[in-house]
Amino acid sequence: MNHRWLRPALVAAGILTYALAEHYANTAPGAAPLGAGLAVAPLLIAWLLLARRTPWPRIGPLLALAAAAWLLMESWSRIEHNFSLMFMLQEAGVYLILAFGFGRSLLAGQTPLCTHWATMVHGPLSQAVLRYTRAVTLAWTLFFVGISLTIVLLYTLAPLRIWSIFSNFLTLPLAALMFAIEYELRRRRLPWMQRASLADTARAYFATSRGRTT
Repeated sequence: MNHRWLRPALVAAGILTYALAEHYANTAPGAAPLGAGLAVAPLLIAWLLLARRTPWPRIGPLLALAAAAWLLMESWSRIEHNFSLMFMLQEAGVYLILAFGFGRSLLAGQTPLCTHWATMVHGPLSQAVLRYTRAVTLAWTLFFVGISLTIVLLYTLAPLRIWSIFSNFLTLPLAALMFAIEYELRRRRLPWMQRASLADTARAYFATSRGRTT
């Protein structure tokens, strides 16, 4: 395998493995301990990462780990009874955060995210491209809001298995389909633009992320 694709392949394999394990925990009898562990894991990782940003990067994670261990021992039984709710809140929350990030960039005085990324890849943009990238930013905002609302509605109204299938196996393919539709629309409406690969867009995204965290 080309080493350039090794890391993305490992990431994809990890996401799929987690999704399969989560779906099993949601649907198999007696899988509450597995579900609780999977639901807690992302929160614990985020907690430890935040602890490293304290003025005490060495002792901070240790204190955070001790606090997390105490909290888990005190509330483990409740977590086992509500792990699917924790999954739903985390997943719906992630898409709401994405929607907020895209939507906030549409406010007056802000640069739409898709406009910013296109500028990083292509340089100065024409008015037609500026209008298009703003519309795409709005489309992604609505898409993420729609995904989040669908997750909540399916969890509330549909059988648990249906919600789990959508949440674990359909959201990312829908995002890929959204990206493919946008790419085809861009190819038709803006044929004069230089083609940008997904890698180019990803580099622009991560460059933006690093700039906002420094």
